[in-house]
Amino acid sequence: MLFRVDPSSAVPLGDQIAACARRAVADGSVAAGERLPAARALADSLGVNVHTVLRGYQRLREEGLIELRRGRGAVVTAGASPLRAQLLDSVRTAVAQARELGMAENDLLALVRTELNA
Repeated sequence: MLFRVDPSSAVPLGDQIAACARRAVADGSVAAGERLPAARALADSLGVNVHTVLRGYQRLREEGLIELRRGRGAVVTAGASPLRAQLLDSVRTAVAQARELGMAENDLLALVRTELNA
């Protein structure tokens, strides 16, 4: 799995790390049960603080894509399907676009509800 970050980007480094792993799940290059790189090793290879990597991993855990286990590290969950990862990526993109437009949270949620009820 290839992780890349752009320090000059407005996107926080932890979010960039999470996005790399999310894309790897989405394109099928990482499957359920596989381990992600150790946080310390990944931090060293990217030239970032280990806490930055852990923030990215924590976001993936909150999304249900990985489990963090002491002694085993970050493991892709059984529920981490490529379609789920693609959906999460699409949601992030939609939220970012809504923010760029200055759209209020309630307006975005109303759009989603409209689509769900269509």
